[in-house]
Amino acid sequence: MGSQESIMMFLCLVLVSRGLVCMAQGKVYYYDFVLEEANFTRLCSTKSMLTVNGSFPGPEIRVHRGDTVFVNVHNHGEYGVTIHWHGVREPRNPWSDGPENITQCPIPPGTSLLQEIDFTTEEGTLWWHAHSDWSRATVHGAIIIFPAIGTSYPYTWPHAEDTIVLASWFKGDVMAIINEALASGGDPNKSDAFTINGQPGDLYNCSSNSTYRLMVDYGKTYLLRIINAVMNEEMFFGIANHSLTVVGMDAAYLKPIKTSYIMITPGQTMDVLVTADQAPSHYYMAGSPFADTMAPFDNTTTAAILQYRGNYTPPTSPSFLALPVYNDKYAAMNFTVRLRSLASRAHPVNIPKIINKRLFITVSVNMIFCPNESCAGPDGNRLAASLNNISFQTPKIDILQAYYRSLPGVYNATFPDKPPYFFNFTGDVGNNTLYTGLGTKVKMINYGAAVEIIFQGTNVGAAENHPMHQHGYSFYVVGMGWGNFDHETDPKTYNLVDPPEVNTFGVPTNGWLAIRFIADNPGVWFQHCHLERHTSWGMDTVLVVKNGNTAATCMRPPPHYMPPCH
Repeated sequence: MGSQESIMMFLCLVLVSRGLVCMAQGKVYYYDFVLEEANFTRLCSTKSMLTVNGSFPGPEIRVHRGDTVFVNVHNHGEYGVTIHWHGVREPRNPWSDGPENITQCPIPPGTSLLQEIDFTTEEGTLWWHAHSDWSRATVHGAIIIFPAIGTSYPYTWPHAEDTIVLASWFKGDVMAIINEALASGGDPNKSDAFTINGQPGDLYNCSSNSTYRLMVDYGKTYLLRIINAVMNEEMFFGIANHSLTVVGMDAAYLKPIKTSYIMITPGQTMDVLVTADQAPSHYYMAGSPFADTMAPFDNTTTAAILQYRGNYTPPTSPSFLALPVYNDKYAAMNFTVRLRSLASRAHPVNIPKIINKRLFITVSVNMIFCPNESCAGPDGNRLAASLNNISFQTPKIDILQAYYRSLPGVYNATFPDKPPYFFNFTGDVGNNTLYTGLGTKVKMINYGAAVEIIFQGTNVGAAENHPMHQHGYSFYVVGMGWGNFDHETDPKTYNLVDPPEVNTFGVPTNGWLAIRFIADNPGVWFQHCHLERHTSWGMDTVLVVKNGNTAATCMRPPPHYMPPCH
């Protein structure tokens, strides 16, 4: 940290210690996050749950492109927790990335951890969330990244903006839900509702008085920053009688897409413009699941109200909208294939054309055999998930520390470049593909490598759309399709001109997804499905990008304090 940043950091610490808010000059910001239990009433009942600063969703972080943020995370909860800054590149600094036992061990109750978040090329909307078991259900919030000082949006500056956070609501304790499921080997309980900005909406019992309302003025255009923090479902979202114009995704700009709905997966963010051009009244904003699967899911609808200001007779009920049905894979794909990077002079793309590292990764829901049918999954077995037929086992010591200190026995660098054998991935797979192996296997990548990964969905277990998230990187989605990937013909269909640059993207149900990126960020980076039950079952791996040949291309050393591993 430079001298100016050090001074600003010290001043921020003094201000916050006195209970004041610090918005430092010089592109350095300081936030205090206090993890604590708070009571909330939803769906006719009250429950205590873990939050940040007593709010659900948690506080927003607001910065400009290129700024640095320090967040002091104070854990006043009952168990260890970590915080991840989803979609932030964190150049050379995986120490602050946050996934539990991947880049750090949990912050113990009664202690604190100072995390540094370095913003570089990100511009738009991201989010932060807990990365410990299922605690992210209640511990999450938005990150708003404005253009750098002296620059603007590549579209007309909106009249105002609002953040829309889609999330899950469980009547039970989320930690108990996943712990019980992992102990029994069965499926965890579904959520009881979805929420918009913490409120289920008046389509659920006992929620009419707390439905979220967005107030607008006729003729004005608004920027909605939409975040899908839902635990296990992709979501359709729209506003009755209003067109949406999608202009950004995962903190990168898109060519504008005019649409009546979006499909957004867990982990993704979208920046959407909406003009209040209808007759002044009340209109539903709604989110409902996209679940092209036989797996159980929450098939309910959350709603908020877009309400015009002015003098008019309020309607008996808001105007409703018809979103696509839950299993309409064509509606989902028809939206998704329209996503294109802006690819302008001010916002260029850099798609690798010559690839020197290829991975072909099967994505599956599997089982682990239980003797005497003693588990609660199908046929008395244990539910699992895998990449290349390996169900990831999270170690007790974080992989980053083990890699940096050359600690033996924590992981092994044997994650394969391709599945153990090839079969009709999306057809009648047969029982010989149901069972998966266990291991803590990582993939080593040379610094500067041009990487292509093809994720192949499979019909093993309950096939569905899998939103794959890469820590430490954004990547270009160069191709996707249904069925088995054809190594001869499908690469000819790649978009190498203006593919979307994202950090999370769905592998179509019984289909494939091709991504590319340059491995220029050394460190230990988690890769996983953002459906939380699949992450818990092992649909994960780790990419370890080696150091380059100069100090500027090597991972930074660890901070003076990291939480201990027990």
